[in-house]
Formats: sequence, C-alpha cells, structure tokens
Amino acid sequence: MKLLLTSGGITNQSMKDELLRLAEKPAEELVIAFIPTAANTEKGDKGWLVNDLVTLKNLNPKALDIVDFSALPRDIWQPRLEAADVLVFGGGDTFRLMHHLKKSGLAELLPGFLKMRVYVGISAGSIVTGPNFSVGQALGLYYEEIGEYGEEDGLGFVDFHIRPHLNSPDFPKVRDEYLRELAKEIPETIYAIDDETAISVADEKVKIISEGGYKVYNAP
Repeated sequence: MKLLLTSGGITNQSMKDELLRLAEKPAEELVIAFIPTAANTEKGDKGWLVNDLVTLKNLNPKALDIVDFSALPRDIWQPRLEAADVLVFGGGDTFRLMHHLKKSGLAELLPGFLKMRVYVGISAGSIVTGPNFSVGQALGLYYEEIGEYGEEDGLGFVDFHIRPHLNSPDFPKVRDEYLRELAKEIPETIYAIDDETAISVADEKVKIISEGGYKVYNAP
C-alpha cells in the first residue's frame, strides 16, 4: 500500500517528486481521480477546494476525474476509481467522509484498490487513514460542532495519526503547545504537518517529505 498524506495537497516539488516515485509513472501518464465527498457539507467559500483541483491539474496528468462516490451509484463510481492510478481524497468534514466510506462499501474495497494505486489524502482525506479519530480532539482543533456524523474508527491503513494545518491562521489551535497536551491523551504517534509537508508510506516504511514545518509527538 502506497500513501501520500498531506495537509494541503501536492503543494511543492518535493511532494510532486514523491508522488511520481510512488506511482512509478511520469505525470503525463497519470490518471487521477479526485474525491470531493468530505467537502459537500462545508459552508462558505470553496476557494480552497478549487485550489486543490488546480494544483492537481498543474501536475499535467493524462486525465483528472472528479468522483463523488456519495452522490453516485456504485456501478458508476467504482469503474471510474478503478480507472485511476491515483485516488485523491480531498478535505472537509472528516466524520462525513468516514461515514460515507463505510456506507458505500468503498472502505472495504480500498485495500484491494490500493494494491495497484496510490492514495493521496488532503486534510480530512489524510486523517481518515489512521486507526481512529477522537471526537473531543477534533472539536478542539478543527470543528465547533460535529453535526450528524460521529464516526470514531478510521480506515486503519496506518498506525499513527495525522493532524493537518500546523500553524495555519485558519486553525489557531493547531499549535505545538496545544498539540503537546493532546498527545498525552493517545498512545500512538502523531504527525502534525503544515501545508508544505507530507507523510509518505510505502510498504509500511514512513518518510517525511517537507519544504515546510512539522512536529512529531509520541515518536516511534
């Protein structure tokens, strides 16, 4: 399984190089499927979502599809995801994304899909790959309220946690002093990453790819 877990997408050359290394193809041969499901219930300006798509388009892939599996029947979304080399799960509501991954059956399909494909996470798309996510921590860092979804278990693709948007002005609590306290509540390793940093996982080997800043808590 190959994962590239980001805070803000493929934002710099180091991340692009790592993506191509994982995909084992040049950019112009890549078929990318972008999954915007987590953003559906997010209110306000969606410029950040557009920026994520522009960043992917700027990679100059062979094709860039948009597949919201929560809004499509399985006989439509499954072959479109199977046609892709890279599956990019975008940001938004972590709990909504996890709910629909389970409801749709995609959570069960992904381990098989990822034998031949690369998983790229952006923010919520990265968080869901962990073993679980604490509702209390999420409320403290990212949300004022959880809404109708309260999923606690993640996909379990990795045995650590991603906390995106380190030092972002949009998330004033995602700071070292606050994260150090939260890290005392859970035993697993936490990677807090900014938008210029990614965590690469290939064959269970973890590597930090960064042109920015990051913090590691409960280091392995």
